[in-house]
Amino acid sequence: MQSLITQAQNIKLLIADLDGVLTDGRFFLNGDGDYALMAFHNHDGIGIRLLQSSGVVFAVITGSRHTIIEQRMQSLGVEHLYQGYIDKQSPYTQLKQQLQLPANQIAYIGDDIADLPIMRQVGLSIAVANATPLIRDLADWQTTQAGGFGAVREACDLILQSQNTLTQAITDYLASQ
Repeated sequence: MQSLITQAQNIKLLIADLDGVLTDGRFFLNGDGDYALMAFHNHDGIGIRLLQSSGVVFAVITGSRHTIIEQRMQSLGVEHLYQGYIDKQSPYTQLKQQLQLPANQIAYIGDDIADLPIMRQVGLSIAVANATPLIRDLADWQTTQAGGFGAVREACDLILQSQNTLTQAITDYLASQ
């Protein structure tokens, strides 16, 4: 466990996949084949805000592309949103360069094989509880909650607790409400 805490103490950026991580991975489509609904969990949103208030950057790299995603990330103040990237290497490299961060200061939370290449490169790789077995086996840590049901909040809390900033982040969040 100490290794996990040490890894999490260094994190300055948490990158998340969207489908299956910030959502439960199901798609509700209308007759035109477009998203009709997407569900995001409030716990994840609060976790993202707490993380950001402590100075850790949150980013999303997803193969999906939709205005629903833009709206949700905008409402959370997420500045780094990359949509339409099945191959996530380019946005990952761009984020590293833009934020001038080494790999050991980056965490990634994913659920399936599109996440595998980035998970192999970061300082802390996290699998949601319902990730595929390959991803769970590769990850440094696995959440107890499934994607779309608070898994991202768990990752945020792990980072904040490891950095001893959770209490202050909660205080700041409550004061801003």
